[in-house]
Amino acid sequence: MAKPCTFLLLGALVVLSLLVSPIACSRKLPRHKHKPKPVSHRHAPAAKVTHKPAPAAAKKAHRNHTASPSVPAAYGSGGWLSGAGATYYGAPNGDGSDGGACGYQTAVGTQPFDSMIAAGSTLLYRGGEGCGACYEVKCTTNAACSGKPATVVITDQSPGGLFPGEVEHFDMSGTAMGAMAKPGMADKLRAGGVLRIQYRRVPCKYTGVNIAFKVDQGANPFYFDVLIEFEDDDGDLSAVDLMEAGSGVWTPMSHNWGAMWRLNNGRRLKAPFALRLTSDSGRVLVASNAIPAGWKPGKTYRSLVNYP
Repeated sequence: MAKPCTFLLLGALVVLSLLVSPIACSRKLPRHKHKPKPVSHRHAPAAKVTHKPAPAAAKKAHRNHTASPSVPAAYGSGGWLSGAGATYYGAPNGDGSDGGACGYQTAVGTQPFDSMIAAGSTLLYRGGEGCGACYEVKCTTNAACSGKPATVVITDQSPGGLFPGEVEHFDMSGTAMGAMAKPGMADKLRAGGVLRIQYRRVPCKYTGVNIAFKVDQGANPFYFDVLIEFEDDDGDLSAVDLMEAGSGVWTPMSHNWGAMWRLNNGRRLKAPFALRLTSDSGRVLVASNAIPAGWKPGKTYRSLVNYP
């Protein structure tokens, strides 16, 4: 009887082991599935949401605006353009700063500029080819605004981008900003932060002043570099050509930077030079013998001509 009991006992153990094994396996499987715990890795993208913000949106807004008509297209239309902003830099009653990205240096504080200048945003500065252009500006959004226009000349490039909602920006001298104010309220207007203004392109008028050519300090007989200033009408240039003495041929100059134009053709240049100027609207003006035979670097030569 011992053997049958033994077999019965062994059989019972086998059956019991078969019943227990699936239960153990079914418990282990869920634990294995949860082992990787990817939840902690999903928090990283959530943290990055804080880096989505406005920078990307702001840049797109700037790109969209560059596709709009260029400023010269509005020249002579007579209509006021809105959406521009204005600030001032330098001393409250000063001329902004000497030098700037156009190269006019201390001329910004003397006649005929008379400190009525502004640093323009990208579409106004136009890589330097907007230097010398004139704009009327006025404001009505501040209690200190007179609503009367003042004329400014682009003599520098405004640093940084546009403020939110702007299409253009004029960073004016303190003198120019104050010129938009009611009498006795210039300081209040300058303290108003970023102003919303209206603007329009207008002809430059330098009564009794002819175009001047200032030879750069780095110029030499093989490399000619000149600052051109005080152009009436458009105020800025799209092309400059130089004719050497006795050549009868106009050689295109390259736009260097700001209001500077250069010629470097690898050989000695023979003065005196005549200069042919083409304005932004395509008007051509020739200054004969603009640069004398014995020209000197750093010296300014006044011409006898200007745009009518």
